[in-house]
Amino acid sequence: MHGVGDFVRPSGAGRGAAGVASSTRAWEDVLAHIEAQLISGALVPGDHLPPERTLSAELGVGRSSVREALRVLEVLGLLRTQTGSGPGSGAIIIARPSGGMSSLIRLQVAAQGFRVDDVVSTRLILETAVAGQLAALAQPDLSAARELLDAMEVSGNAEPTTAEFLALDAQFHYSLAEAAGNEVIAAMMTGLRDSIESYALAGASHLASWQATSSRLKREHRAIVAAIEAGDPAVARATVDDHISQYYAEAGFGTAPLTPRLTPPLTPKGLTHG
Repeated sequence: MHGVGDFVRPSGAGRGAAGVASSTRAWEDVLAHIEAQLISGALVPGDHLPPERTLSAELGVGRSSVREALRVLEVLGLLRTQTGSGPGSGAIIIARPSGGMSSLIRLQVAAQGFRVDDVVSTRLILETAVAGQLAALAQPDLSAARELLDAMEVSGNAEPTTAEFLALDAQFHYSLAEAAGNEVIAAMMTGLRDSIESYALAGASHLASWQATSSRLKREHRAIVAAIEAGDPAVARATVDDHISQYYAEAGFGTAPLTPRLTPPLTPKGLTHG
């Protein structure tokens, strides 16, 4: 079974030239210890971790290794650290599972250099399933999705920029997963979408007319919502499939491998990826 360290360990890390455990291995031991406590319920969201010196003494590792492990957990969204004194200081376990999982998926996709069309195909599997599941519900809550659709329209005298529109598009799809109530799928969708969003933005420059494409995308978004509200899983799945497939085909995506993205996720002001 994989632990947190298996997904964040650098290639070749953990062993020195003679095959002896290096200092890199020490922080993995700290991660494994904290992971075991989370699994057993000894640690729950809101709990403080013991001070660095206590963990260092308990596990027989240096304090620098403890700090390295805590930095990894903070990057993955599982931990919040704050200096100072009082109840809010120190290292605290936080409940943001989707954030950590999304980060792991995004990093793994970038590191492995998966083909763009493989990532898109995986998106199709997940997102068509979400649409079908929502359409099968008696009263799906699509209020967040509708708010995002309204935000994609002209605001004042200006339409959203291409980057803003695509960020709203990503949030729309994420809102459907949230409405379906499956946090795992929502996190996977976010990680996959984030891993190729720079490609989605670059692809917009290859379109014959961004205005025509964005207008079509808005119509398709509303058609997805309509199919879900009509309670027709087959139509909802097909509409999502066509919607995603057509954009990537139109933008000229192929089988090229993904390369690490150098820019942060595209997120319009006031919105996050959960």
